[in-house]
Amino acid sequence: MSKEPDRIFAQPLAQVPDFVFNEDVVRVFPDMIKRSVPGYPTIVENLGVLAAQFAQPHTALYDLGSSLGAVTQSLRRHVRTDDCRVIAVDNSSAMVERCREYLNAQDSMFQELLPVQVIDGDILSLDFQPASVIALNFTLQFISRDQRLGLLQRIRQALVPGGALILSEKLRFADSQEHDLLTDLHIAFKRANGYSELEIAQKRSAIENVMKPDSLEEHRERLLAAGFSKVVPWFQCLNFASLIALP
Repeated sequence: MSKEPDRIFAQPLAQVPDFVFNEDVVRVFPDMIKRSVPGYPTIVENLGVLAAQFAQPHTALYDLGSSLGAVTQSLRRHVRTDDCRVIAVDNSSAMVERCREYLNAQDSMFQELLPVQVIDGDILSLDFQPASVIALNFTLQFISRDQRLGLLQRIRQALVPGGALILSEKLRFADSQEHDLLTDLHIAFKRANGYSELEIAQKRSAIENVMKPDSLEEHRERLLAAGFSKVVPWFQCLNFASLIALP
């Protein structure tokens, strides 16, 4: 996997454009996500562990918003259920192309992995197959708020009994002091990982019109409205969290 450091926002920009998952981001994405999202490696590895508890024979395991396929690789490392297949979907052609390269490399290193299909497409128009595990790993926050409930309803309908949705997101907080504290701590995390004040400020400007986080309570209410019966937070680090939603 690429080791190129993230320097996208290291130089002053006259005008900071909205964040896009283009080829420039793809080249540095592993470094960017690790240095920007507290707990990301733990979430990804344990997504595979969790999925192994819910995966059922003759079903699909979805990685929606798969980017470079880190979750897909984790699913393939941990799930040993018979006749499962992984379907990874992303709407960035640059991400999809690189994801396929990484998965081919994984195939060459390991035997008896789950088959995988990588789709260049929009998850909002996806025709879901019966699924036992669906992962939305830092993806819902990039979808328009008025489309989130509809997507979750379709995910709920695709899940077989005993399956699970695993949803990871950046959180916002209703309590302003709590929100400000965790925001400051997240900035300190990025600073400790080598990002300059300029990089932090420009990245924030680039992403603020693109990524719209919800509160934990908003996620819970929406998931229940979509038809899920139980929502269980299993991980939080600063203002990033992951939930299990049961049908």
